Amino acid sequence: MTIVNSNRAVISSICALSVGVIFFLFWLIYFREPLTYENSPDLGFMPALNATLNFLSAAFLTLGYIEIRKRNRKRHIIMMLSALTFSSLFLLSYLIYHTFHGDTPYQGEGLIRYIYFFVLISHVVLSVIVLPLILTTVYFAAKGKFTIHPKVARITLPLWLYVSITGVLVYLMLYHF
Repeated sequence: MTIVNSNRAVISSICALSVGVIFFLFWLIYFREPLTYENSPDLGFMPALNATLNFLSAAFLTLGYIEIRKRNRKRHIIMMLSALTFSSLFLLSYLIYHTFHGDTPYQGEGLIRYIYFFVLISHVVLSVIVLPLILTTVYFAAKGKFTIHPKVARITLPLWLYVSITGVLVYLMLYHF
């Protein structure tokens, strides 16, 4: 198998996995009743935790970008793996919360409602796009393909940052505005 075919197979697998994750999330949030038990755990802290994990992901993405601009590859790797870890923890926490809680309807009215839904919809759409991009970027870095990695990362970074930052904004608008 040539390198190009190998990359294609891995990227196809990443895309298939991403589509599976995305369909599962949509099913979990919009088509399934939340699990409720008599002694269900109080998960009221989790939206704030999710926002914090998104914020930390955005912070480490920014630090990782700064480090690679300074040509400090070792610190770049640490920052980017930290961002990936916080994003992964966010996804796990998000899944747990929505398994038990379900969707939270937005209560705002007027102009802020339109702004909220614009931010939410762009966040959701771009999170669907960025998931396979993140995995592909990490794959190329892990394989040492540093001619391809930066090209994909230039697309991935701003989208991943946007998704992380708008995740915090969605939380703030949903729970504090």
